[in-house]
Amino acid sequence: MSERANIRDVALRAGVAVKTVSRVLNGHPYVSAAMREKVERAMQELDFYPSIAARILSGAKSNQIALIYDNHSPYYMFQIQTGCWECCKANGIRLLAQPVDVADPDVGDQVRGLVSETHVDGIVLSSPVTDCVAVLEALDALNIPFVRISPGTNHALTSSVFMDDAQAADDMTTHLINMGHRRIGFIKGHPNHMASDDRLFGYRRALDRGGIAFEPQLVMPGAFDFESGMAAGGILLDLPHPPSAIFAANDDMAAGVLAVAHGRGLTLPDQLSVAGFDDTTLARTVWPALTTIHQPMAELARTATEILIAGGDINHRRLPHTMIERASVAPPARINP
Repeated sequence: MSERANIRDVALRAGVAVKTVSRVLNGHPYVSAAMREKVERAMQELDFYPSIAARILSGAKSNQIALIYDNHSPYYMFQIQTGCWECCKANGIRLLAQPVDVADPDVGDQVRGLVSETHVDGIVLSSPVTDCVAVLEALDALNIPFVRISPGTNHALTSSVFMDDAQAADDMTTHLINMGHRRIGFIKGHPNHMASDDRLFGYRRALDRGGIAFEPQLVMPGAFDFESGMAAGGILLDLPHPPSAIFAANDDMAAGVLAVAHGRGLTLPDQLSVAGFDDTTLARTVWPALTTIHQPMAELARTATEILIAGGDINHRRLPHTMIERASVAPPARINP
């Protein structure tokens, strides 16, 4: 077909009323198995996938979507929720924000329960839920439209919105190298997030291009929260030859490094440069204000919601990042190695 099939085309192919197709799409309990099979067969033959727009036209709608997330940074999630909410408000759609634990073996059942109980018209997945196999399988089985924010795997699976985390980390590490730093500590993000590996990759790539040997002892584990930043920063500063700069994979952990440095009486950024990632409101409220990567979090969420509401073919959009220079980074002092 030259044009995308709609609900009326499905009804015509199945030989049923539009209202019947509407009931099948909405999971109505009072539809016979034979009738449901006819409608589903027609949908397959027409390559019809019910978008939110189609469900609204059919009258089979809850007029609400859900944002499902599992993220340790309240600053990050505030931006993500804001972006989704702004788009929903503009389209007269209610937003439900549902936290989950991707490490919970029952997370797939939890998501199925959410869809069953609320009858949401679609889902936006935030990292790391966006790569949770149990959640993806549950949504696929439910045949409900969803869009992923910053997926790290199976990019062709569904529509997605993302930025280049590896290049962003490369850019920040290169900036630190260009400032004269040669011993640069790095604090990784939470292991459940694919972006954590991408940012480590970018850090290592920049070191390699700059002719600086990778030193495993300068890389510390983190969890995208303030406490893990403090712990990792303390270990790095306790090294016999501590780094002159520490690049944390998000602003929360970078703030933890700043707290440890202040507690030790270090003068920042003269004795230690600290860089973050995300450009949350926290980056502008700590002292010194953080040099960081601006991740367009609200725009990522807003775009994902727009794609979900519009429906249609699989759509992938990459949004640009920028480096924000503030007061937390300076050339290393002469006394630094």
